[in-house]
Amino acid sequence: MTISKRQTIILLSIFVLLALPFTAMQFSPEVQWSLFDFIVAGGLLLALGLSIDLALRKVKALPKRVLAIAVFVAVFLLVWAELAIGVFGTPFAGS
Repeated sequence: MTISKRQTIILLSIFVLLALPFTAMQFSPEVQWSLFDFIVAGGLLLALGLSIDLALRKVKALPKRVLAIAVFVAVFLLVWAELAIGVFGTPFAGS
């Protein structure tokens, strides 16, 4: 299995995005991420990136492609918000 250029960019982007809170942790006590936080964030970002890559490869019609990507981003943001502050108050968020 070969990794495409797009997938390499996705993986590097995830690394850069996860480096931001890691760097902030070095300079501010307000940012306190555990290893579990980094694993969950990396998994969510990886799922989003690979979902978008799948949509770009498989969906040929532009309106359907845009819709698929918008749905993936919306689901990602809802899950992220639930994990971060418990928007819906589910046990998934730890409340």
